[in-house]
Amino acid sequence: MRKLRIVFMGTPDFAVPCLERLVTDGHEIAAVVTQPDRPKGRGRILTPSPVKEYALNQKLQLIQPEKIKNADVMEQIAVLRPDVIVVVAFGQFLPRQLLDLPPLGCINVHASLLPKYRGAAPIHWAVMNGETATGVTTMYMDSGMDTGDIILKMETPITPEENTGEVHDRLRILGAELLAQTLELAAENKAPRTPQNAQEATYAPLLTREIEAIDWQRSAMDIHNQVRGLNPWPGAYCLYKDRILKIWRTSIQENREILKNPGCIIAVESDCLFVATGNGIIRLEEVQPQNKRRMGAGIFSTGYRIEAGEILK
Repeated sequence: MRKLRIVFMGTPDFAVPCLERLVTDGHEIAAVVTQPDRPKGRGRILTPSPVKEYALNQKLQLIQPEKIKNADVMEQIAVLRPDVIVVVAFGQFLPRQLLDLPPLGCINVHASLLPKYRGAAPIHWAVMNGETATGVTTMYMDSGMDTGDIILKMETPITPEENTGEVHDRLRILGAELLAQTLELAAENKAPRTPQNAQEATYAPLLTREIEAIDWQRSAMDIHNQVRGLNPWPGAYCLYKDRILKIWRTSIQENREILKNPGCIIAVESDCLFVATGNGIIRLEEVQPQNKRRMGAGIFSTGYRIEAGEILK
């Protein structure tokens, strides 16, 4: 396979296996472009991105622009003369000047089966919406948001109990494999181009605090999907005695009864709480009271002396 000169753009953990695969396959990494270090944790300590940590370990050239559209940054990339720019969850839109720069184009790895779930949070939304399958797509980038021509796709099932973290970890590995296949075709000028059908497009916008809040009027299944879709980050929550209670793991009680008081704790057992919803009963199995660690719902109910009839808001 022809070895390519590549500028890689990516930031989070999801992008690291793709960069690792490029190095393993012997491509020349002209530079790695990633977001600037950001403050994290209670101490707000400046922390490098996972991609930066890997690049430093491999002694790769790093570029960390606050804005990729900066003229000096674009010139810095242009002089590298890459064959292709590979973008995996970089976090900024590329200007036309960069899209037109490499002879083999700008290739993106996106964590959905495009044109479904264009946008910033495709894995979260696929799980929250109860999808039974998702996947990764490679595409030629254009000026739109995940609208470019599709090169290859790879599909994987989502089981009813999987959360976003588990699906994410599988997709990051599939993405690296699909990228390798894509670049092999691109190097030989054999990569297909399939225009997306805009009428089939759906969107996966950034998560907001409102999306995290549990509405007990919804069905047990919808809430279960919301909880696993927001696990491990940022977490679905409700209020217990006016304090935040995050819900991390649930399951469905096989009962489709429509109850009169959604949010009411209808039974307390040693390992779970049974809660009424707008349609059916949901079991809370792992929770996290405000300013506390995660714990089993049984431990929570014992420590907080939870009784049937109390209300989660």
